[in-house]
Amino acid sequence: MAKSVHDDVIDGALDVIRTNCTRQTVCSTQPTTYAEANATYALADVTMASGDFAKANGDTSGRKLTVAAKSGILIDTSGTAQHLALLDVANSKLLYVTTVTSQALVANGSNTVNVPAWDIEIADPA
Repeated sequence: MAKSVHDDVIDGALDVIRTNCTRQTVCSTQPTTYAEANATYALADVTMASGDFAKANGDTSGRKLTVAAKSGILIDTSGTAQHLALLDVANSKLLYVTTVTSQALVANGSNTVNVPAWDIEIADPA
């Protein structure tokens, strides 16, 4: 018997991120809690709004949420960027974490970092 899921079900999971994410942080290591993503490992952060996310069909199947590119994000703390985190600041929730290409960041009061657009994809059941 084949498995299936309606796009609305997958979209529901993606909508939790789209409607609640208010901050994206660039982190030095994988955060596992809101506090780690928001402060302990945060090297840079940028405000996010629902308009920074776009839902579409997945690249192979299912659905995806594209996170908009952000440029000129002020580097607050020097370190090596290894992860991105999406946060719900109002509810102190760590919503999503992904890896990035490792990059050394240096905070000097004016250095910035750019984050390209990236996707969160949930595939159809196999």
